[in-house]
Amino acid sequence: MTWRLVVLCGVCVLPPFLLGADSSSRWGKTVTFHRTPRRMGQVRARPIRDTSSSSGISNPSHGPAFTSCRIPLTPAEHKVLDDNTHETGFNGDDGSYVILTWVGDGTGVILVLSTIGVPLDSFLEGGSSRLYRSTDYGKSFHDISHRINHTLIKEEFGVSVGPGSSVILTADTPILNNPGGIIFTSTDAGATFKFIQLPFHLAQPITYHFLNPDYLVALSIDGGLWLSLDFGAKWTKVHDGVHSFSWGAGINLFFSCSRVDTVKADERGDLLLKRTKDLGKTFATIHEDIYSFGYIGAFLFFSVMEDSRSPRVMYFSSDQGDTFSQALLPSASTEQFYSILDGDEDMLFMHVDNPGDTYFGTMYTSDDRGILFSKSLERHLFDGQRKSDFTNITSLRGVYLTNKLDVDGRIRSVISFNRGGTWRQLKKPQNMDCGDHSKSCNLHIHGEHSRKNEMVPMIALSEPTAIGLVIAHGTVGDSLSSSQHPDVFVSSDGGYNWRGTLRGPHHYSILDSGGLIVAVESHHGGQVKTIKFSTDEGQCWKSYNFTEQPFFFAGLASEPGTKAMNVSVWGFRPEEDGQPMWVAVTIDFQSLITRECNRWDYEEWLAHSTEGASERNGCVLGVKETYRRLKKKSVCRNGRNFVVSKEQSPCLCTREDFLCDYGYYRQLNTSECVRQPSAANKTLEMCLNGEEDELLTTGYRKVPSDRCEGGITPHLADQTVIRPCGVKTSPGPPVKSTSSVTHFDTPRERLVLILVCAGAAVIVLVAIVSAFFAVRRVVYRTRAPAYRFSNLRMQDDNNGITADPESAASSNGTACQLDSDDELIE
Repeated sequence: MTWRLVVLCGVCVLPPFLLGADSSSRWGKTVTFHRTPRRMGQVRARPIRDTSSSSGISNPSHGPAFTSCRIPLTPAEHKVLDDNTHETGFNGDDGSYVILTWVGDGTGVILVLSTIGVPLDSFLEGGSSRLYRSTDYGKSFHDISHRINHTLIKEEFGVSVGPGSSVILTADTPILNNPGGIIFTSTDAGATFKFIQLPFHLAQPITYHFLNPDYLVALSIDGGLWLSLDFGAKWTKVHDGVHSFSWGAGINLFFSCSRVDTVKADERGDLLLKRTKDLGKTFATIHEDIYSFGYIGAFLFFSVMEDSRSPRVMYFSSDQGDTFSQALLPSASTEQFYSILDGDEDMLFMHVDNPGDTYFGTMYTSDDRGILFSKSLERHLFDGQRKSDFTNITSLRGVYLTNKLDVDGRIRSVISFNRGGTWRQLKKPQNMDCGDHSKSCNLHIHGEHSRKNEMVPMIALSEPTAIGLVIAHGTVGDSLSSSQHPDVFVSSDGGYNWRGTLRGPHHYSILDSGGLIVAVESHHGGQVKTIKFSTDEGQCWKSYNFTEQPFFFAGLASEPGTKAMNVSVWGFRPEEDGQPMWVAVTIDFQSLITRECNRWDYEEWLAHSTEGASERNGCVLGVKETYRRLKKKSVCRNGRNFVVSKEQSPCLCTREDFLCDYGYYRQLNTSECVRQPSAANKTLEMCLNGEEDELLTTGYRKVPSDRCEGGITPHLADQTVIRPCGVKTSPGPPVKSTSSVTHFDTPRERLVLILVCAGAAVIVLVAIVSAFFAVRRVVYRTRAPAYRFSNLRMQDDNNGITADPESAASSNGTACQLDSDDELIE
């Protein structure tokens, strides 16, 4: 799975959430189900920011009503599901949580870890874990606790899955009187485990290399950076004083570290950013005096305060740190933060917090170098809990959804279909009407801000294999409602049009590449026994009672990748002795939907199409995309071999395919880009500490990732030269001069020196002027130069996994470097 949200001025890469603590990786998915539901009204990490409305959300409202289509199960369907529903009770497990992990792709292997007894700490010993293994997608489990000697495994990062079928379990080992921690490794999806005594205690999860599962990197509690090249059998310390790390492309490994005997270097921004290209044999310093850094796509980025009186600025590198440039963004003081919301080969989404406790900031989009940034959305919501509602709708290219905090203190949802180029409010659902009492009637989506405050159990869900499908909790009206009973809405075209589909909050999951949706109603403290399912993208639903004995719901679990048709409902049931028992009910819908889809079950669908037959209908970012996808009325299964099929055709370029370049802005009610009068001065201010890089521009640049061809290319009559911050090379080791110093003592010697220097200066000046006019003639005879493209790779459609391993996303996905801004990003 991918990680998206990265907060800078202190880096904290936050994993996506599913049903509680979710630690997902690119090779599997781990979910923790807690027995005790979290209480309402949790304490905030920061005080609530002061806005014109106390919560930024309007008064509670159940919203306008809609009718949900229900179809009863036939007796035959009920019997088929009864015969293919499997219930497992984990008797004797008195732990408050279970950790569930899928291992491998399509293996059907699930590991379930349950805690028994009192967890270990630094002084006490006792407690153990039970480990269960399923090889049939959760229909049956076998107790394999003896393979790990019933050792107590950590809850926080006890289970980690890697490429292929590799698994690492980390024991909850006391620090006192123990030289190091204990891990259990498996290369066969948990069929066997190997006991390994570590020479250090882990501070965070062990991180796999994205290409070679034998390459592991770990951070110890004393700041040591450790490497293993044989899947954990042997470990070597490669550096001390390390605060955070991240794999880069190839075997590049980046890390921030303190200088020797430097106290609280991270709080003062006194860290060094280093890189090793040979697995710890040699090191190079990329930059000094950094606060924190991150890596996404193949962009390396870090925040720096270049002197004690200046705010922090951002630097980016697209060549693994060999060179780097300052981003043309507003600087951030200690009261603010930067947040990279998303990124790939073409661009980055960056949030810059507003000063003070404002609850919002400005979202920017970058060029392909991560240097030139354009304003995308003002008043972007980013609350005091490090939570942004920014969501990449992965089921359709170019679609992003987020919430903004308007000047009236209300939260409203906006959506972009062209990667942040323009934003608009969501349409009113097709089967709803707000009535006359509402000032406006739009759909507003609950995001991470609402999930954190337990208004909804899940955020918006989309999958790359389920083209156009989006499922989300929302309310309809003038703004987002704080109702504890939001409804579920579905879009089949990537967010253009919506329908109300289920009343009240639900947990939901996408199966069979979108051919099946399942949902369980969310009850605070209530018990469940019914699952709902739809084969027509949520237009109609059937209900099935999967157990005769209801239990307290903990979560839905389905294999990552949406290819499977098995789903497990997890929870716990009180026993006669008062002790709870964990329960898992797995339902195999493949037994109900038996027919394989054929070519008549699919239809051609033009993405981003609207009413009308204009030549540019469906053109987004310069391309039309026609997909082959399942008809809603077809009740069949796509199967595990289903592959998304699409055809692309380029569009003619229009003015919509271009942005105003750096130093230009689009005047109100016009499409023309106009030079900003103060742009030159602002540019020079940002380049005081860097070289100037001349960029010839006509005031326009193509939207990142836009692939239009021909048509028009807007440009101003006069080309101008702007000077954004230039490229710096990473400092190498200092070179000591061994030459002697020459002194010029006599007047004759000084006169000769002056004449020689003057003559040399004249020669150099003439050469520079001649070269300038020669280059200028060449440049003006050709078109304005396109910005160079970085060596990043496009992310694959499969769950956002990077297609080219050379540009894999940071594998240090759950590591937080805490610095002086930790309260801002906590």
